Amino acid sequence: GEQQRVAIARALANKPRILLADEPTGNLDPRTASGVFDALEHIVRAEGVAALVATHNLQLAARMDRALILHEGRLIDGGKLGAKAE
Repeated sequence: GEQQRVAIARALANKPRILLADEPTGNLDPRTASGVFDALEHIVRAEGVAALVATHNLQLAARMDRALILHEGRLIDGGKLGAKAE
């Protein structure tokens, strides 16, 4: 999880408007993944940066403000998948 946290910090060093994250928690156990995602979510909101996160983890996707779902080659507006996890 530390490598992911460092990558997020490095990506934000140049003050981008948008952060692209492809499976930022893909190889992590659920507890570590949640911690990394907590850090990502906090930093993005604190810095006012938009984040585009690609993930297969629906629990993490449900924490996002909006979700787009790729289904059978089509991009579908998933809106808000669920209430934010505590």
